[in-house]
Amino acid sequence: MAAQLHYNNIYTKTIHMKINGHLIIPVLDDEKYMWALAHVGGIPVIRRMALEEARKGVEQITVLVRKKDEELDRALSGTPAEVVVLAASEGVDDAVRKLGDTGDVTIRGISVHDENGRKQLENKLLAGLVKDTEGVMSRLVNRRISLAVTRRLMNRSVTPNQMTWVSMGIGLLGALFFLPPGQIAQIVGALLFLLHSILDGCDGELARLKFQESRFGGIFDYWSDNIVHVAVFTCIGIGWTQHGGGSYALLSSLLAVGGTVMSAWLVFEHTMRDRKGGGPLYTSVSTENGKSMLVRIVDLLSRRDFIYLVVLLALFGKIHWFLVMTAVGAPIYAIVLLVVIDRDKRRRTT
Repeated sequence: MAAQLHYNNIYTKTIHMKINGHLIIPVLDDEKYMWALAHVGGIPVIRRMALEEARKGVEQITVLVRKKDEELDRALSGTPAEVVVLAASEGVDDAVRKLGDTGDVTIRGISVHDENGRKQLENKLLAGLVKDTEGVMSRLVNRRISLAVTRRLMNRSVTPNQMTWVSMGIGLLGALFFLPPGQIAQIVGALLFLLHSILDGCDGELARLKFQESRFGGIFDYWSDNIVHVAVFTCIGIGWTQHGGGSYALLSSLLAVGGTVMSAWLVFEHTMRDRKGGGPLYTSVSTENGKSMLVRIVDLLSRRDFIYLVVLLALFGKIHWFLVMTAVGAPIYAIVLLVVIDRDKRRRTT
């Protein structure tokens, strides 16, 4: 059938035809070429467009250019869709017609045409990284700081996994400050623990911005958090044992660590090991669609807002109080998880 071309002035001239897995992106003048290669959220605009469309199911992308260029080829390399860069000396209409009847086709113009538009798109992408499942303090404090850090890192060569290593290193360093006596050491340890939590958001932000999400990265992020938690609870227990806590401190540490490890393993086995599809690897302790009140409470308790309690108790020199609360709460939390998992399994079999 003959194609009918329609024009919409949103950012630049854009032609829309409802298509059957084929996207055409015209880059036929110097200005469009410049903005096609401009970086937004750490990657060129045209690469972002290609990756977004590939994620929607587009299988073939044709980029129309006046002259083939290696820089454009590099920007489009490694996309899931089949990408063809086609030299076209004619206008868009003639070039599209020469491609023949390839089924339904969508034609998109470059979505950024000036610096203001580039910044607006970048701000929109960053704002979209805030999750609905965030805890209150995480959303109000952690995410604002982590997004500011991500904004400065996204156009650099820093990878999400490198940020996970940095975050984990800071958390493990903070754990060591709970070993010696003294309120100052506890405060430093608590603040480093909080910094670990804040920077831990950057790896996922960078991954989503740059389309560098991976199953390995999600698992690495999940277990690095739990390694830091175990290290913190262990060091608080050892420090308290050496400075007057005795066997009570050691028992508290064992219960806190045991409950944490058990809970982490249960969640991983139940919701993460066999998970398929995109998006964050960990989103909930349950696989049910409509979340019950119990699941919502358990999800809420799994968020990292508890770290602010660590900081508060450290300011008063009472960090061991947190260990006692965790020694009681972590095993109970693991038992509740077993109830949630059992309910999920029963629901799947009915």
